[in-house]
Amino acid sequence: MNCTPLFKKAVQAGRSLGLTDVASVNNILKQLADTAVKKTPLILEANKKDLARMSESDSRYDRLMLTKERIESIADDIRKVAQLPSPLGRVLSESERPNGLKITRMSVPFGVIGIIYEARPNVTFDVFSLCFKSGNACILKGGSDAIYSNTAITGIIRDVLLKNKIDPDVLILLPAGRNETSQLLNAREYVDLIIPRGSRGLIDFVRENATIPVIETGAGICHTYFDADGDREKGRKIVFNAKTRRVSVCNALDCLVIHEKRLSDLSYIIEPCASKEVIVFADTKAYKALKGNYPDKLLRKAVKASFGTEFLSYKMAVKTVRDFDEAVLHINKYGSKHSEAVISENKSVLSLFNNMVDASSVYSNTSTAFTDGAEFGLGAEIGISTQKLHARGPMALEALTTYKWIIEGSGQIRS
Repeated sequence: MNCTPLFKKAVQAGRSLGLTDVASVNNILKQLADTAVKKTPLILEANKKDLARMSESDSRYDRLMLTKERIESIADDIRKVAQLPSPLGRVLSESERPNGLKITRMSVPFGVIGIIYEARPNVTFDVFSLCFKSGNACILKGGSDAIYSNTAITGIIRDVLLKNKIDPDVLILLPAGRNETSQLLNAREYVDLIIPRGSRGLIDFVRENATIPVIETGAGICHTYFDADGDREKGRKIVFNAKTRRVSVCNALDCLVIHEKRLSDLSYIIEPCASKEVIVFADTKAYKALKGNYPDKLLRKAVKASFGTEFLSYKMAVKTVRDFDEAVLHINKYGSKHSEAVISENKSVLSLFNNMVDASSVYSNTSTAFTDGAEFGLGAEIGISTQKLHARGPMALEALTTYKWIIEGSGQIRS
């Protein structure tokens, strides 16, 4: 399919968004939230068709699955976005030059944002609400595994836009084909920014093949370091929550790093994980500490591939370290710069960890499960950026704007 006509429509529709006042935008988002809940049976029926084509053992299955509760949560996030201040037209800086020129730096939309994502139909709602509120048109390229869900959701959104006399082409869903992906990655005349959401393979493909600026929302290989001065009750709760709350998300725990002085507490710390049948890949020292203290059927000896792996399932690695420096070295080597945590009662250790660990979100004595736009008070998120240019961590409204310089004069000319 030739996508150029669709790209052109998105550009034109995006320009018209500048004529829509903030109150109208917020009202439309509230209507969308109510409509999503009302249309829950339609969405779930479409989602059921997608789920029927995927094995329940697939790590993407949970991400693909929608439920009544999840749709209500999505609607709540849309309402939160509606309540947030507009990110547009903000004066970021202003000054007056000696020659009388007034120079203002003001926030503006990117224009058209392309999103490439896999089995996450919730992204369709999240992306639209954030792009619409920030004045951007969006072109979505979902995977074939969620085509029925995405089609149903985009249909609902476009209906709400039409009822409010907004050009529905501010949201375009491309067919789920590879050729369409290639066209989107090279639509330099029409698309201002590409954001991939999905596996490491997808993100690498987008980065290597796009001719448009890309913001990486990388894989989440997340660690929690239990320090020599860690509180084992806190550790027990935090590790269980970070690992098992929802295993298919990018902020789930993949590797517990433990100080060798606390190996005697290791079985107590991870004991609750056995109730969820979490398979543990333990290094030599940790394996010895866990043998006979953690179910044999769930205990494995770690291999090289056990570290630096995003499991997206009920699996977890355990790495023993001699000291704090080795812990940081391991995390920086095998992490993906997403979310890392430390459990310690030593203030010096907490401060050093915050300064030395290279990640977009660094936690002290709490679960990495909080890396989420809504939890950070951003309403929703378009992704978790693991890069350092423009945006880092949960990306929401502010990250979907750039800026322009406004220069006002009274007849000045440059000598």
